[in-house]
Amino acid sequence: MVTTQRGRPRSFDRLTALEKATMAFWEHGYETTSVADLTRAMGISAPSLYAAFGDKKTLFEEVVEAYAGSYGAYGGRAFAEETSARAAIGRLLGEAAELFTEPGHPRGCLMISAAINCSTPEVEEALRARRNGNLASFEARIRRDVESGALPADTDARALARFSGAVLQGMSQQARDGATAEELAAVAAAAMLAWPPEHP
Repeated sequence: MVTTQRGRPRSFDRLTALEKATMAFWEHGYETTSVADLTRAMGISAPSLYAAFGDKKTLFEEVVEAYAGSYGAYGGRAFAEETSARAAIGRLLGEAAELFTEPGHPRGCLMISAAINCSTPEVEEALRARRNGNLASFEARIRRDVESGALPADTDARALARFSGAVLQGMSQQARDGATAEELAAVAAAAMLAWPPEHP
């Protein structure tokens, strides 16, 4: 009697496959990356993809989490390590200029570029919520500096946070369009000139 073997180990490395999926989504966006594109990039069959990661949307959710904890972690580090909103956002924009253009992965930011032309409401909303969460953290940090007197009392924390987010998103698109790290660093530096002076 022949029995079929159950629970056969996967013939691929899950983390490597996830990284390859990240590159595919980062390069092409969520909507235009098909399951066939993913299996080709990841070097696995569709049944293996579904067994290991679930459907395309579930895989993308895992990709976003992995991206946030790796390539996208520079923002959290800047906010954790810098003592002022100006320093944190200035560092974030400066490091984004490097990340968005460095070789070895697609240009720009996955959280921004993957949402372009996205017609899947749950995915679009999840990415929007992450971006709005970043804006909220910008605003909270700026507001804290206003309350402590480090920034002038009349500083519009919400407008300054949105401005900083707009610069970051614009830098991502310009990187996709071929801007160099030096050009984006100049944009970041120019953006910081719009900030009110800090009080000692």
